[in-house]
Amino acid sequence: MVSNLKEIEKAILSLPSPDFEKLKQWFFDIDYQRWDEQIEQDIAEGRLEALAQEAISEFEAGHCQEI
Repeated sequence: MVSNLKEIEKAILSLPSPDFEKLKQWFFDIDYQRWDEQIEQDIAEGRLEALAQEAISEFEAGHCQEI
């Protein structure tokens, strides 16, 4: 059983390349899922409302350009 960060790092470094790639993808997927959940929570709690209003105001004032 892996019980601390150093052991986890050592175990990861010893993985064969295909397993490392699977672990890397799994880690990215988990990270993206957590990020999405945090954004959804921030939206639900109104934490992004001020930024949304600022963006709408800038758009309505014509302070935007096509990219």
